[in-house]
Amino acid sequence: MKAIAPITLELHGIRLEPLAPHHAEGLRAAATDGELWNLRVTSVPEPDKVEQYIFKAIEMRPSRFAFAVIDAASGTVLGTTSYHDVLPEVSRVEIGYTWYAKRCQRSHVNTTCKLLLLAHAFDTLGCALVGLRTDNFNHASQNAIERLGAKKDGVLRHHALRRDGTVRDTVMYSITRGEWPEIAAHLRYKLAQRPIERVPAEGTPC
Repeated sequence: MKAIAPITLELHGIRLEPLAPHHAEGLRAAATDGELWNLRVTSVPEPDKVEQYIFKAIEMRPSRFAFAVIDAASGTVLGTTSYHDVLPEVSRVEIGYTWYAKRCQRSHVNTTCKLLLLAHAFDTLGCALVGLRTDNFNHASQNAIERLGAKKDGVLRHHALRRDGTVRDTVMYSITRGEWPEIAAHLRYKLAQRPIERVPAEGTPC
């Protein structure tokens, strides 16, 4: 597996670029769309903690590489996603820390981001496996991961603290290198079956 280096990826009007301090205002606006920090099963930062969130993500390199998700046409920040738990010795990474402004959910944005990150992981970095994980009560996230074609590995019981102080079970998924060609074809087919619409502007209801 090659070392992960800062890189910009783009497809279908969505650009992933390394998360940096200058994304703070845009990321704050994305989190505010839906007041996502109030969701119990995610780790979206409160508006006054966005800068801290970005700096922590940068400090976690090389075990985590965070991206800002950008609408390429307008330059608007739509959310963020990351490679994390990077294990070069076994050619494994995970994709997570993913969240988007509410108006972008159930759009082509997540499928596009996953296709970009998975393709880069398998086809460029040479990963043997890409993992994904989510809260046991985040059923929307589990459904989205399963729609990608990832296989459920199991559940880590009593695994991590939530923001409200309760302890979550973590549902683990993965995709192997051998499974990737079929999943890549499936994701490209899904994107081809739906029009790639412009992301709604800030303040536009879902």
